[in-house]
Amino acid sequence: MPTIAATGDTPLIRTDFSDDAAWRALAAAAVAPSPEGFQAYVEIVEDRGFEGATPAQLAEAAGGRRGCLIVADAVAIHDDEHPFLCLELAPAGRSFRVIPRELWGVENNLSLANMDFEEFADAADPDGVFRGFPE
Repeated sequence: MPTIAATGDTPLIRTDFSDDAAWRALAAAAVAPSPEGFQAYVEIVEDRGFEGATPAQLAEAAGGRRGCLIVADAVAIHDDEHPFLCLELAPAGRSFRVIPRELWGVENNLSLANMDFEEFADAADPDGVFRGFPE
């Protein structure tokens, strides 16, 4: 399995290669600006070496990197809401899903340490998907 290079942006790793058109739409949605002009700053990683990778394998490939990884797995590609998997790296193990229109808020706040991973994970709906904070 390849390693995940350290860049200034949060990695968005494609692990499902079953539908290229759905992937292109999902990747575009990941970086699309919100109505307010905010956007996620992600490093898109499209390497078949990550195909089918588990969260544990991705965490290992991150090589001690801190923060989180965003994953476009089979659920993200095929589910009607296309929720990305968000994996916490340190401490490892916790995860939640996030719909594309809320990705910018998760990525921006976690990368700037304005909020903690657990704040988003705890605000996820009972199905484990973060769809935004109640207004």
